[in-house]
Amino acid sequence: MSSKTLTKYEYGIHARNAVWASFFLLGITGMAWIPRIPEIKSSLGLSDGQFGLLLLASTIGAVPGAQLSGRIVHMYSSKIVVRISGVTLPFGVSIMGMAESVPILALGLFFCGFSVSFMDVALNSQAIAIEQHTQGRWMSTFHGLWSIGAFCAGLIGGLVANLVTPKANLLVMSALSFLSYLYITRYLLPPDLDGHSGEEGTQTSSKVSFKGKEAMILWGIGIGLICALVPEGGAYDWSGILLQDHMNIGKGTNAAAGVVFSLAMIVSRLLGDKFFELWGHVNTVKYGALFGGGIWGLSILISIPLAQSHQMLSLVIVCIGFGAAGFGIGPFFPAFNLAAASIPGVAPSVGLARIGMIAMASYFAGPTIIGGLAELTSLPIAFAFPVLLMMGAALQTRFIKVNRLSSEK
Repeated sequence: MSSKTLTKYEYGIHARNAVWASFFLLGITGMAWIPRIPEIKSSLGLSDGQFGLLLLASTIGAVPGAQLSGRIVHMYSSKIVVRISGVTLPFGVSIMGMAESVPILALGLFFCGFSVSFMDVALNSQAIAIEQHTQGRWMSTFHGLWSIGAFCAGLIGGLVANLVTPKANLLVMSALSFLSYLYITRYLLPPDLDGHSGEEGTQTSSKVSFKGKEAMILWGIGIGLICALVPEGGAYDWSGILLQDHMNIGKGTNAAAGVVFSLAMIVSRLLGDKFFELWGHVNTVKYGALFGGGIWGLSILISIPLAQSHQMLSLVIVCIGFGAAGFGIGPFFPAFNLAAASIPGVAPSVGLARIGMIAMASYFAGPTIIGGLAELTSLPIAFAFPVLLMMGAALQTRFIKVNRLSSEK
């Protein structure tokens, strides 16, 4: 397919479909190991604190992944980055599946963390250009497809937990992901249409200073993403352990809170573009943070002691809380990404890379911090940290300013 034979709108529609599929694969592949975490953790004999420390391997990979992605996208294209990470991500997940020792699992986590952030920056850069070519808002639905993928990963992992080993589960998912990316990436926007170098008059270098007006705005957006992604990463990585170790919920069923969290994010992200249109990006994030975080914290406070006498009721209550959190968090990432790509004088890929570095570091480091707090106190108490951060995201909405599409009134 050549960009010379299609209009920008037609090429944008093809690329939109490819980015939908790419985000879905990123969710299902990158999150494939989540429902198997309790088994992997137990097989390696790790405590909550030790497991949390191990998760730092993802952070060590995520930070350079985001920075390197921003530079390659800005200098060359976003398509080449997605193609490369379409190989490295399945490779990292397959290493995790075959890991029988802590160092090997750490290596897999490093590759996974690097690949997720490497691809995420590139896909979001494509998304910005696609919205301009199609004159439509798609950012929230793109991330909704990631949530659908994460949901499917949790659902599949829970269903096969009693049938196959984590190794077989992850190797099959990796192989299918690799083959799918080989096909899908053919339809992404080519370099002459992906806007990777920005509009005339924007930041021409592949990085932006750590000080100055633009940098301060990016830091404000990045802190907002920390308040969003630490809770998100914590909900995925620790929900199964919370249910299994502190509520005595059995294998398979202990994935329930994570699955409900994912399902709620799917709904809010698929509706997110409509929410932005009705209430604006600021109000959507602000009230989602306050209500979602409040209900989440209350549900954990009630369900943990209740599990000793009324296990099923406590499971329902904690799932309601995780669902409220997922629904509230859903639009955060799309809104903050749009804001980072709307800063005057900064190319979208450059802005996205900077907040991508902050976001991916927080996403992967957050579970480690929760693990450390759990070691000092307990996991239920440690969950107060992501709950408070989620509500704190409301304060950072003052940095959300999104460019209007030229056809918008």
